[in-house]
Amino acid sequence: MTELLPNYMAGRWQAGSGEGTALLDPVLGTELVRVDSTGLDLAEAFRFARNSAGAALRALTYRERAALLASVVKVLQANRDAYYDIATANAGTVKNDSAVDIDGAIFTLGQYARWGDALGDVRALRDGDAVKLGKEPVFMSQHLQVPTPGLALFINAFNFPSWGLWEKAAPALLSGVPVVVKPGTSTAWLTQRMVKDVVDAGVLPAGALSVICGSSKGLLDALEGFDVLSFTGSAETGATIRSHAAVTQRSVRVNIEADSLNAALLMPDAAADGESFGQLVREVVREMTVKSGQKCTAIRRVLVPEALYDSAAEAIGAKLSKITVGNPRNEGVRMGSLVSRAQLDAVKAGLAALSAHAEVLHDGRSQPWIDADPAVAAIAAPVLLGARDADSAHGVHDIEVFGPVATLLPYKNLAHALALAHRGQGSLVTSLYGADAAALGQAAVQLAASNGRVHVVTPDVANAQTGHGNVMPMSLHGGPGRAGGGAELGGLRALDFYHRRSAVQASPAVLAQLGL
Repeated sequence: MTELLPNYMAGRWQAGSGEGTALLDPVLGTELVRVDSTGLDLAEAFRFARNSAGAALRALTYRERAALLASVVKVLQANRDAYYDIATANAGTVKNDSAVDIDGAIFTLGQYARWGDALGDVRALRDGDAVKLGKEPVFMSQHLQVPTPGLALFINAFNFPSWGLWEKAAPALLSGVPVVVKPGTSTAWLTQRMVKDVVDAGVLPAGALSVICGSSKGLLDALEGFDVLSFTGSAETGATIRSHAAVTQRSVRVNIEADSLNAALLMPDAAADGESFGQLVREVVREMTVKSGQKCTAIRRVLVPEALYDSAAEAIGAKLSKITVGNPRNEGVRMGSLVSRAQLDAVKAGLAALSAHAEVLHDGRSQPWIDADPAVAAIAAPVLLGARDADSAHGVHDIEVFGPVATLLPYKNLAHALALAHRGQGSLVTSLYGADAAALGQAAVQLAASNGRVHVVTPDVANAQTGHGNVMPMSLHGGPGRAGGGAELGGLRALDFYHRRSAVQASPAVLAQLGL
């Protein structure tokens, strides 16, 4: 039997009592390691995190906690090559796709370390200016934010085992809140290895960072009122979490990132031979193929003027036909596999459902794979669908296929295009491509209410823009409605989730002693 990865809880490594779940190489089908959380004392682990690790973190200033993040960055950088090997073996990603997950995580941690250092040697944050409560400024009200005295539980998805941990852990640890992460089981190895390296380096207080691999059973039951919970996954599971007693009775603060039918919109001023058209085509192909389309921010719907529908289909299909698919260990492969055969089955089922509402414009399934056995590998080739009647193709606006699949949709005018974009019922991101700054600005405002982020690309920023699907720590990550209603990152705004807001009413002399 392969190695059973231990869990780190209550300041020590602990093995589950069961045989565990095997983590497989999604290309070769071989067993890599096993994970198990059976029989673990979650109540003990959570108490240790809250009481011991939490107290140790809160005793530090923001600047001191920022220094901890900087130390974590050094640990991760020192072990970066090993993380790439694990990502290739366990997630089936090519090197460039692994970089999105691994280097993106390290960059985000470093950014929060810099922001935290600028907060200085304080243990509470000023929330606005003090205001007088009477006619004279002798009795005042000062709002402040202090770290919640609980823990942060992260139940993460399988697609970003590195970034998914650290983009949440960075603001939590900076806030003084200990972290317990339950990674998506199928790709938990990378998360576990990163936690192990940080724990072994001794750069954080014991229990400030814990990892539980395997089943999530009992995790929510162990939460208390001052804890916070962040979940990334399906809308169905998110609804179950929201109905749990931890949320409904104990008022655990919850953040959910769920399904998202993101869109890319080519503005009416574009032409088939113009720069904006080319930018949209390149971005659609990139978003369909990076991590084999297994990104919550990936483009699922492509909106173009009716007159450019055929041109867009041809241009996107031509670029997709050049994408080599197969074993990520082969240098000639541009796109690797999905994370598992189960995920492959889900993509096939979703594609079959979408095909009832759209026609196939480009089918990469007819192209041969490189160094991969179709009977074993969890590979899904890129497929571009299209629906000439975007209004009646209801499933296109309702079904998300979490793989290398997108649907091309024509629109009549800009108002029609915006209405189609809104039919996503809440998205993480919509991107706009055009050259008319006034029209783009107005469109961005109209899309803002149903999107966590609006990404506007004009020809003058072609080389500077960060990419439709790239989540930067400076901007909000989350979205309303179907996308879960959550909010992560966005600079220091992310710290709000891990703080409690309070008003201190006192004299100016007392308020001066708050250490803000």
